[in-house]
Amino acid sequence: MLKQFFILCSGADQTILKTCSNGEQNKYAGIGATVFFTALMASIAAGFALQMVFENTITAIIFGLIWGLLIFNLDRFIVSTLKKRTSFLDEFLQVLPRLVLALIIAIVISKPLELKIFEKEINQVLLEQKNDLTLANKNQIANQYTPQIEALKAQIGALTAEIDNKEAEVNVLYNTYITEAEGTSGTNKLGKGPVYKEKREKHDAALAELQQLKTTHTHKITAIESDIKALQTAYQEQVKNSQPILDQYGGLMARITALNTLPWLPSFFIFLLFLCIETAPILSKLLVKKGEYDFKLEDEETALKSVVAQHVYERELQLKTNAAINDKVYTDIAKDDEYYQFKKKKSRELMQLQAEAFYKKQKSII
Repeated sequence: MLKQFFILCSGADQTILKTCSNGEQNKYAGIGATVFFTALMASIAAGFALQMVFENTITAIIFGLIWGLLIFNLDRFIVSTLKKRTSFLDEFLQVLPRLVLALIIAIVISKPLELKIFEKEINQVLLEQKNDLTLANKNQIANQYTPQIEALKAQIGALTAEIDNKEAEVNVLYNTYITEAEGTSGTNKLGKGPVYKEKREKHDAALAELQQLKTTHTHKITAIESDIKALQTAYQEQVKNSQPILDQYGGLMARITALNTLPWLPSFFIFLLFLCIETAPILSKLLVKKGEYDFKLEDEETALKSVVAQHVYERELQLKTNAAINDKVYTDIAKDDEYYQFKKKKSRELMQLQAEAFYKKQKSII
């Protein structure tokens, strides 16, 4: 039962193969087994890849089976259409496009398994890349808000500096009128004379201006700080909204890119393994000698080809014969005077009818 299944997988003509020896049947059963297991590996590899894309096991299984059936049908077609030739060069030229196709299939079915085998290493690379993307995203968003925040902070700094300058001025005036009262500067007279009162009034006026300035600038600074806080909140909100997109980083393309950053030798050996599996049916049929099945298949094909060629030749000969007979018949008719007189009579009647119709048309116009 299993042997018959693998023979079916090989694409061989079972009617012809049943008449062959047991060894010939085993050979094609082996080719069919290679085709089957290649499709099985392709189905598993596609299932892994689609699981990464859809993150749904049922969907991955369904599409994995469809991909496996596609590869199975393609390999079976390739193997079943290979014919043994008398020259090895002719056979190789025949199989060359199929080898290129096998190379492409091997690349396609090996990549998903590489992603699964090196999953831990790929996850580490993806984590590093995700961290870099997160930092780059924060810096990129910060570049949108930093100039505005820095400008607002500069305004606060200017307002604060203005208050500090006014406080320094008030302190100087305070020291001036105190030292005047103590007699250590100015008039150098102890007591609160007219000069003292004048300096005290200047100080009090400057102090009132300072209080007014503090009140005004405090409101301005509070408003500016509110603007800064709003910008910082908007920055944090934008970072928060963009984070889910970064959290989804790690799809199929990102994993393939991460795989390419790893050492190439392990991936190359896995690719070679699948290349050997994929080309095994083709190479086995190319390298084995022409067997009993090939001779019998060639016998049937050449027999049918001979019958078809004979039928084509007979139809061509029949066509030539009919053409020669028709030429002779119409030549004899052309020499027949009775047929000539009949043709002449009918032509005269037709011309008369045409002339009469023309006359009636011209008369109706007049």
